[in-house]
Amino acid sequence: MESHLFRHYLATLSFRATIAIKNAPNHFHNFQAGKGVRTPVEILSHTSDVLTLAYSWFVDAERKKSVGEWEEEVDRFYHLVEKLDHVIAQQLPMKATNEQLLQGPLADAMTHIGQLVMLRRLADSPTERENYIKADIKVGEIRPKTIEVE
Repeated sequence: MESHLFRHYLATLSFRATIAIKNAPNHFHNFQAGKGVRTPVEILSHTSDVLTLAYSWFVDAERKKSVGEWEEEVDRFYHLVEKLDHVIAQQLPMKATNEQLLQGPLADAMTHIGQLVMLRRLADSPTERENYIKADIKVGEIRPKTIEVE
């Protein structure tokens, strides 16, 4: 397993999620973009479910069955990214291939974070611009030092 690259991917996922989450107004969490479209809190919960699937390929884990409050789902997301980063750092055996990990749950999680950014704009609360190429992303740094969750 190419643990450094996967760990950098997780740090990048966390960084981008922080951009999508920080300073989100109260109305954003349950913003309805249209019929059949998940709300931001539902998307974040589903993203954690996807990461739980990836984690379960290393260690037995059960998916959560219901969507919690925004703050709970934000904490759950970061907690799962930390747990996944930890098992990858330990280079535990995995029940899938590297390619399956990347093309399945990791790619899916990044897609969902992109949806949150798009929904921020639709909810009239766009995120600040960020140069992701120059972003200060470090392997193992998952939780933001500070984040304002309204």
